[in-house]
Amino acid sequence: MWKLLLIINRHLVRAVPAAMLLGFTAGLVCNPALLTGLKILIIPLTFLMVYPMMVALNISHLKAGINLRLQLVTQLLNFAVVPFLAYGLGLLFFPDRPYMALGLLLAALLPTSGMTISWTGFAKGNLGAAINMTVIGLTAGSLATPFYVKWLMGRTVNVDPTLVMKQVLAIVFLPMLLGFITRQLLLKKFGPAEFKQIWAPRFPSLSTIGVLGIVAVAMALKAKTIAAHPAVIGYIFIPLTIIYLLNFTLSTLVGKMFFKRGDAIALVYGTVMRNLSIALAIAITAFGEKGADAALVIAAAYIIQVQAAAWYVKLTERIFGPGPAEA
Repeated sequence: MWKLLLIINRHLVRAVPAAMLLGFTAGLVCNPALLTGLKILIIPLTFLMVYPMMVALNISHLKAGINLRLQLVTQLLNFAVVPFLAYGLGLLFFPDRPYMALGLLLAALLPTSGMTISWTGFAKGNLGAAINMTVIGLTAGSLATPFYVKWLMGRTVNVDPTLVMKQVLAIVFLPMLLGFITRQLLLKKFGPAEFKQIWAPRFPSLSTIGVLGIVAVAMALKAKTIAAHPAVIGYIFIPLTIIYLLNFTLSTLVGKMFFKRGDAIALVYGTVMRNLSIALAIAITAFGEKGADAALVIAAAYIIQVQAAAWYVKLTERIFGPGPAEA
């Protein structure tokens, strides 16, 4: 089983569209009552995504990634630039669909995921900095989301900041705490060497199951709407593509101008990769039936994000020069 999960984890570019197709098909053939029942899977699937990420996260690397200027610039991009870009595009592309605009905003408000660290490693960037960005970005984004949503979308979307915060506590901070405790217990029982060799590689693949499960559920909930209006899904990709293109371009320029190679790569993945799983969970659990429109936008973002991240790795040497091993 672990080998299969590791294979799926290495082929997210294909796995995410496959999960979307599976969810879409299930949504067409299942009865409405069963689809409504699928919502109860969102919380456990999100827990399955966040909890293993925290077990695998090596907190001891945090000290190695402390660079105040790099972290400050990263979070300025994450919270002073990207959310407002998404908000503006939401107004432009979805003036009559406020919950789809909400989906763009939620995706932009939750920076970094376990894949931030993975893609930074693939591109031979600064892993310590990426870990810091992941912890800081996920924590700050989770705390800021209720207030940003109320501030920017409160006039067009029914927002209960207290409910959103409760969902954030349940699907972000609780699994983060339990994941950290689990890591310490495993290290104590098996030792650092066995944990690193046997246990640590398994947990990211468990996160992948959570990601794919949430994507499938989101697509199942909106399958009939998509089937009735197939052009909608194509239209959603336009603002998403613009956001990722502008985000990659801006982060790359800032990285090249102000930071050395490893830090610049971490900055790109620390500002472009969004925690779409948590955004999905918040959309579905905190905004009821209408939140499914937001979830559809966030689910579509998976396709662009995963493939764009993979393509960027291939372009890294051309953009930033060869990594340490090749220099």
